[in-house]
Amino acid sequence: MRFDTVIGLEVHAELATATKIFCACTTKFGGAPNTQTCPVCLGLPGALPVLNKRAVEFCIRAGLALRCEIAKFSKMDRKNFFYPDMPKAYQISQYDLPLCRDGFLTLDCGKKIRINRIHLEEDAGKLTHSTGTERYSLVDYNRAGVPLIEIVSGPDLSTPAEAVEYLEKLQRILEYLEISDCKMAEGSLRCDANISLKPIDREELGTKTELKNLNSFKALSRALDYEIKRQSELLAAGQAVRAETRKWDEAKQQTLSIRSKEETQDYRYFPEPDLVPIELDPAYIAGIAKSLPELPDEKKQRFMADYGLPEYDADLITSAKRLAEFFEAVNAWYFNPKAASNFIMGELLRLLGEEQLKSAEIPVNPASFGDLLKLIDEGEISVSVGKQVFAQMFRTGAAPEEIIKAEGFKQISDETQLLAVINKAIKDHPQSVQDYLGGKEKAAGFLVGQIMRETKGQANPKLLKDLLHRELEKLKE
Repeated sequence: MRFDTVIGLEVHAELATATKIFCACTTKFGGAPNTQTCPVCLGLPGALPVLNKRAVEFCIRAGLALRCEIAKFSKMDRKNFFYPDMPKAYQISQYDLPLCRDGFLTLDCGKKIRINRIHLEEDAGKLTHSTGTERYSLVDYNRAGVPLIEIVSGPDLSTPAEAVEYLEKLQRILEYLEISDCKMAEGSLRCDANISLKPIDREELGTKTELKNLNSFKALSRALDYEIKRQSELLAAGQAVRAETRKWDEAKQQTLSIRSKEETQDYRYFPEPDLVPIELDPAYIAGIAKSLPELPDEKKQRFMADYGLPEYDADLITSAKRLAEFFEAVNAWYFNPKAASNFIMGELLRLLGEEQLKSAEIPVNPASFGDLLKLIDEGEISVSVGKQVFAQMFRTGAAPEEIIKAEGFKQISDETQLLAVINKAIKDHPQSVQDYLGGKEKAAGFLVGQIMRETKGQANPKLLKDLLHRELEKLKE
């Protein structure tokens, strides 16, 4: 029997506010355990929450970017459950009146993925479990009360690849909005995946399982692949799929059952009695809408139209807001879009990866980058030498002219000097010369390589090839 896969994602993004959602404790990552807490986020008796206005604004920004309807009237609710990482024994969230509803996100293939809702809530603390013979768990409440938005998609994703693309696009949008740093390794962006299979000829959805706390694109893809295989085998054998919550075990490369799936009524939602409802002025919402930046897909299309970039280049360069801004700053100084994109996609991203830096930490001045492109265009240095110069610019911050002068990198365009090196190469490699004279054109490429090595990459490549070809042709006479 053949099955359709049905996937929906619940994406949790920590908001980049300075303080927590209901108190003045800092949200800064990396503090010593339980040092960023107060009576409010610890749920101590008598402590009262106050809603962070900035968190509400950030949620609205996300909703507008994802084409949601923004509720003029909303409220916070208590979601009752007890886990050790939730000090109050309930979570303040939103239930029936979320801030944002009925939006969508479009995949590259044109498929629209519905955004059912985006709501505000508080994060839980972090549990650390022992791995030794003594069994215990430690809890750090620094994260408890950090503001979250939960973005809930419709069951519109059909493959793990679509789910990954959807999450990547969401990450880009949130980063462009500057409402979350989206660092999956630090837990500020993570998702739960609901997945079910149904016979290909039926409309009714199958029993779904929930995969909790997937914190990387690879984990999302692998967990969904595994779950599709697991559920397919159960259904093919005539067995039922259980409604349960499962987790992805990276070491075992499989999903494992955690507990049976809770239903909405199990949480006993009711309006949060310590917080007043949220009432929004339409003018306030309109002001936020006007402040939205150009979003990734719009920027990608503009880069293709205005700069003539191929789709691949435009997609990669607009994948991070600071990278796109750097590209535009370079071309505002010296306009050569394709050369700039080639260097950015090749050398810049490689060096950022080696140094484990983010695109917001690019150590090269855009004007200096533009000057380097100009020097290459004017024939002062070759592209290969330009890459060496750029590596030094990246690591030292020096201007390209300084590096070229200090290293003696200036391109050799003097015919007399090049002819001397060419004639030496012809003399030193008679077999390659004979191969060329015998009709093997590729032999000339070997000689070019030897000359470039001899000149440390400084020979003017076009002039070199012209002169070499002329000298070789003379030998045919």
